Amino acid sequence: MPSAMKIVCPHCLSVNRLGADRDARRAKCGKCSEHLFDGRPHAVNEAAFDRHITRNDIPVVADFWAEWCGPCKMMTPIFEAVTTEMEPALRFLKVDTEAVPALAARFQLRSIPMLMVFRNGNLLAHRAGALERDKLRAWLASLPAG
Repeated sequence: MPSAMKIVCPHCLSVNRLGADRDARRAKCGKCSEHLFDGRPHAVNEAAFDRHITRNDIPVVADFWAEWCGPCKMMTPIFEAVTTEMEPALRFLKVDTEAVPALAARFQLRSIPMLMVFRNGNLLAHRAGALERDKLRAWLASLPAG
């Protein structure tokens, strides 16, 4: 296990080094002083998305959604609840495919909601469709560590 890991601040996008001996849930950004983990998914644009998936040392879970999508709306409170439960082991992001169509095009999304998990800039896993809370938690827990 590394002595420190890199964590991208969801507020200012600064990369922070977090010591293994620190409580990640209480850690604050060295630049903006906001909490690095606040128990909620963060909406991102393309630049923020790229920064998170390439610079975080933890896996990043992205929920691709749209306001007009009924299953996406059903999935929102489930995604938020799982974020609260599984942070800081994972970083959770929300990508509005209408606001950031370049990301939807980059990944050739054909259906939403689409969940994608990234590690070190690489796609680790993906899954289309809304999931129940227990199934989402189990799917994320089953993913390989690295």
